Amino acid sequence: MEHGFSLLEWLFPSVINSKSGHVFSALIVAILLILASFLYRKSLKKSADEVIPEGRVSLKNIFQVVVEGVFNFMESVIGHNAHKYVPLIGTVFIYVLVNSLLGAIPGFSPATANVSTNLAVSLTVFVYYNYLGIKEQGFKNYLHHFMGPIIYIAPLMMLIELISHFVRPLTLAVRLFGNLTGDHIVLGIFSDLVPLVVPVIFMAFGIFVSLVQAFVFSLLSTVYIGLAVAHEEH
Repeated sequence: MEHGFSLLEWLFPSVINSKSGHVFSALIVAILLILASFLYRKSLKKSADEVIPEGRVSLKNIFQVVVEGVFNFMESVIGHNAHKYVPLIGTVFIYVLVNSLLGAIPGFSPATANVSTNLAVSLTVFVYYNYLGIKEQGFKNYLHHFMGPIIYIAPLMMLIELISHFVRPLTLAVRLFGNLTGDHIVLGIFSDLVPLVVPVIFMAFGIFVSLVQAFVFSLLSTVYIGLAVAHEEH
């Protein structure tokens, strides 16, 4: 959750301010995830010949649970070719989730509480699913997808579909921003009114909200991919 005090601004006052704090928070998360990925890859090499799984919670187990969960829900939406799109959607889910959870640490501002960060992620998804649509169906067939089944109203349908598609990145970004910002405001108010015990309850609720919002962001991204490649898949 977001707090009035920013640890990064306090440590680096000449570099980080309220306008750039989310950028550095996003960079911290990116670096942590890259390091975690290297450690996970290293653990896979060590356990390549293991038959009995580890009996304790480890980074490898956490990654496996997350990847398997992302794959299962993507397969239920897209179908048997979902594995091709897991790398991006899995990365988006983990990145959004960890960025949001960073706000649970006092002194850190979550990057996902800033529209710019969310818009950057949603634009990546936007470019990716349109690229997939053109790649899988060809430019002509993908363009025909925007025109609808009736030729007489094709220009109108084209306009409506284009507006709908170009609004998607904005709605993804604003939805995530609005939900997390609202949660942070509620936490801040109750922390000021009742500084003991009650904030812990809202922090737990904030963690739940972060998980749900990361799932919704990833689910909608998966739906957009499924719609883009639907004709080719079926």
